[in-house]
Amino acid sequence: VMAIFAMSFTSAILVDGDYKVSSTSSKVEWLGKKVTGEHYGTVALKSGSMKVEEGKLVGGEFVIDMTTITSTDLEGEYQQKLNGHLKSADFFGVENYPTASFKITEVTAKDVTNKYVVTGDITIKETTKSITFDAQLVPNGDAIIAVADIIIDRSEFDVRYGSGSFFDNLGDKTIYDDFTLSVNLVTE
Repeated sequence: VMAIFAMSFTSAILVDGDYKVSSTSSKVEWLGKKVTGEHYGTVALKSGSMKVEEGKLVGGEFVIDMTTITSTDLEGEYQQKLNGHLKSADFFGVENYPTASFKITEVTAKDVTNKYVVTGDITIKETTKSITFDAQLVPNGDAIIAVADIIIDRSEFDVRYGSGSFFDNLGDKTIYDDFTLSVNLVTE
């Protein structure tokens, strides 16, 4: 029974239209690693939209509210310190750059239904770069759920703190340049 359910679940056709992404139901989680461990947390989606034509994803735009970046692996004073540091000019400088954005520029459907290779322009701290990642869209009644794991090299966006790409002799204080965004978008 599960195999039949899984089969029908993944082969469902997307309904054409313009979809608004729910900022409350959607979830964006981040993971950053350093030599001595890792930190993870969340950041809120401010707005987003996706476009489906002929049953396939063809475009979309998303804005992330960088002022909401929060560590969820720490509590109390340590969490407040890390949150403050992430929001500071050392990292994302949210006072000057309160949002980050992503606009899809190209979508290639894979052989598997509703799986795609997505390319788009991501802007962080006024720097825009093209990134490519795999995504899956699943119809959910009148809505769509889109999931993707996106790896971003922060050094390309002038997020330099603790980066071995910019500073020598950091030793075990090095924070790796790549961080991961696990995105789970739900349309309204």
